[in-house]
Formats: sequence, C-alpha cells, structure tokens
Amino acid sequence: MTAPPPDASPFADIRQLVAGMPGPDPTAAQAVAERQATLTKPAGSLGRLEALVAWLAAWQGKPMPSLDRPLVCVFAGSHGVAAKGVSAYPAAVNRQMLDNFAAGGAAINQICAAYGLGFKVFDLALDLPTGDITEGEAMTEKACVATMAFGMEAVAAGTDGLALGEMGIGNTTVAAAIYAALYGGEPASWVGRGTGVDAAGLARKVAAVEAALARHAGHLDDPLAVLARLGGREVAAIAGAILAARLQRVPVVLDGYVACAAAAVLHALDPTALDHCIAGHLSAEGAHGAVLERLGLDPVLSLGLHLGEGSGAALTLGLLKAALACHRDMATFAQAGVSGRSA
Repeated sequence: MTAPPPDASPFADIRQLVAGMPGPDPTAAQAVAERQATLTKPAGSLGRLEALVAWLAAWQGKPMPSLDRPLVCVFAGSHGVAAKGVSAYPAAVNRQMLDNFAAGGAAINQICAAYGLGFKVFDLALDLPTGDITEGEAMTEKACVATMAFGMEAVAAGTDGLALGEMGIGNTTVAAAIYAALYGGEPASWVGRGTGVDAAGLARKVAAVEAALARHAGHLDDPLAVLARLGGREVAAIAGAILAARLQRVPVVLDGYVACAAAAVLHALDPTALDHCIAGHLSAEGAHGAVLERLGLDPVLSLGLHLGEGSGAALTLGLLKAALACHRDMATFAQAGVSGRSA
C-alpha cells in the first residue's frame, strides 16, 4: 500500500504538535488525594476545590502544585465583519479599550489586582481588521498559523497557571460562525446579543453568520480551515496559547463564549486537547452552555457575566489560588493535635 503524501499545508506543524501533546501525571494527582486525607476537615468537605487542586497537580506534574506566577492574557483583535453592524459598539472601541487596559481602568485590571494575578494584553494588529467573513476568508492559512504561533508566545516568559480572554468588537459574531460550522444546526441558535445589540442588530448578526457559512461552504471540513476562514486573530492566538500551555504543562482557565471558540477548534482536532483546561465560568451569552456541553467542560462559576476581557477566567484563577492555599497551608490532624475520624 502506498503511504499517503506528507501534509504540506501550512497547518502541518500545528497538527504535529497536537499529535504530540503530553498527558496528565496520575502520581501527582494521587499525592494530592493522600494529603487531602490528612487535613483538618471532613473528607471531601471542600468539594470541587479539592478536585481542582488535583487537576493542577496532574497537569503541572508536581505532587505539590503551585500558582506562584499566575497570568491572565487578553488577546485583542479587530474584525472586518464589524462593518456589517453586528455590534452595539463601533470598531473604534477596540483601540480605546486597549488604552483603558493600559491605564488600569478596566474590570479585568481590578480583578487581577485583587487576586495578585499577572496581566498582559496582546495587540493583534488592531488597526488592520481581518477580512469580512461574509465576503471572503478572515485570514489566509499562513496568517492563521503565524497568529497561532504568536499566541504560543504567551507562555514563553513562564507561568504556572494561565487564564485566557479576549477583546474585539464583532468577535461574538465570528465565534458564532465557528460554532455553527463545527456543530451544525440553525445558525441563529449560536448567535447571541454580545455587547447588547437590539433586535435589528441581532438580525444582522444572524444574517452575517448565515452569509459566512454560505460563502465558505465546501471548505469547512477541517477545523483549522474553519478557524482561518471564519475566525479572528484573537481566536487563533488563544488556540495557540492553549496548545503551547499543554506542551509546557501549564493548566489553563478558559473565559467565555469567544475564548471557547478557540478551544472548540482544538477539541475538534483531538477530543483530549482540552484535558488541561477548565471553563472558568458559564457566560450569559446564550449558546455558551451548549458549547461547554459539547466540550465536556463543567464551568466553575455561573455569575451572569458576559464581559469578556478574561474576567470570568481571572475570577476562577483567584479561586484556584484559594483552593491551593487550603491544600498547602492547612494543618494536618497530627500537626494540629485534632482527633481524626472515629473508627
């Protein structure tokens, strides 16, 4: 039998990295369980917090996990489809919000300060929108791969816990198009109100997603092609960051509807690609719950958030710090002189 020809597409390296992803360390997770059994509390009384510490340990490959350098990364992009009136805000808000991040005035700045989290914003050519997905591809395959590679650099400086978020007027429209392409169903079922569009704006969003799917029909069988044709730079960069974190054994907390679109592309390539990820929260953006169900992710928080900016993921990263502090610093029964459970 003749061997298949080698993959010469721009996505070949991405596929190779996905194929080589490491798995969890069960020995580290077991060490967490054994320590939990000695701490001054009833067994299992911290509920999911205990499971989250074991998850951290398994993916860091350390019996005593750490969150000494937690980092929130927000990727900012602009979208050609925004010109179709799919958002309640003008595209000029992209640059204005980036300035607000830099000045420390956004919600995510306050959350990161409250929990002692590092914060970085990545400007993905904000002044150069991607192609309008209703008229052509958002990015070429080469540009998509280059943007994924840029996203991979988010973990280059070193971190032991990564929260991923985004900002970009029009990006709930491209996320809805990605979900519709990956999962099917009525395009309207994936479209929400985003930043608060009115009924007319919602109709324009639905029309844009429908037009994009029709325009790219026949080219959406490959999840990476879906990302290039329908996505945005921030979505591609988040996908790269998720993959790089896996390769470097860094646990990831995903934010909401748009960040999970990047995760969905990787999950479509390999159902185990998100095993090192948790969903920080359930967004109020209508279809997010359906997305998380398909990804097999149980959100940690459900606060009615639909801000973006990594806000829900950052809150959960702060919760993880608290869970780890309990695991690391709580006294054992022997240390505290507290009697254990009666036989």
